[in-house]
Amino acid sequence: MRTMMDGPTMTVSSRNDSTGPRLIAAMLALGALIGGCASRTADADNSAFGPEDVRERHPIVLRDAPRSLDVFVGRSGRALDARQAEDVASFAREFRRSGKGGLVAEVPTGARRDHATQDTLSGIKAALSRGGVSPAFLSVRSYPVQDPGLASPIRLTFASLQASVAHACGQWPTDLGSSNFKFSSSNAPYWNFGCASQATLAAQVADPLDLVRAREEGRPDIVKRMGAITKIREGTDPSTQYRQQTPQINSTVGGGG
Repeated sequence: MRTMMDGPTMTVSSRNDSTGPRLIAAMLALGALIGGCASRTADADNSAFGPEDVRERHPIVLRDAPRSLDVFVGRSGRALDARQAEDVASFAREFRRSGKGGLVAEVPTGARRDHATQDTLSGIKAALSRGGVSPAFLSVRSYPVQDPGLASPIRLTFASLQASVAHACGQWPTDLGSSNFKFSSSNAPYWNFGCASQATLAAQVADPLDLVRAREEGRPDIVKRMGAITKIREGTDPSTQYRQQTPQINSTVGGGG
């Protein structure tokens, strides 16, 4: 026969046995949910900060882009001046080196200087010939002049492989002030840092292909190599030593006694 104490004791004990596993499972599920939110928040913060390597934040890409030269129209009866003729000849050499397709000349129409425009176009063809490009490669097109009061040049254009940053610089997705304490205390570089340096490097490189693969090694300098080997065999220093004597000021200007 069970007493009054036996019943409640057994009831509470059985209730604790069934509630315990469910409580532990709920706590584990809540912990996993919080951990998932924290990991997603960390990933979002890291993506907002961006990679620390500037080459990953601002990668340099290669693309086919137009290269242009504006040749301003001179006076009627005259071709190009010396500077513009040299610019066109240099542009022709660049077209021969890296141009793709043909060369296009966009000629203004309606500028009330049609005779001078034709004379300038003739000078362009002559300068292209001096640069090694036949006028047969030149396609002439026209464009309307929007403002007759402004100078309307003849624009030479061709497509070439060019290096540039994949996006525009000057982006500030993260607040650099004290409002974002996590970013301020992380000592991480801000997003726009290094973008100008990457853009300058892309613009200065002579051959964009040098950014994606190295060149073949040239022929070694046999004379210099044999000279270094001879010095090593003789037990002397094979390194090159540069000596420069700086003249004294008194010996140069003369001294008075």
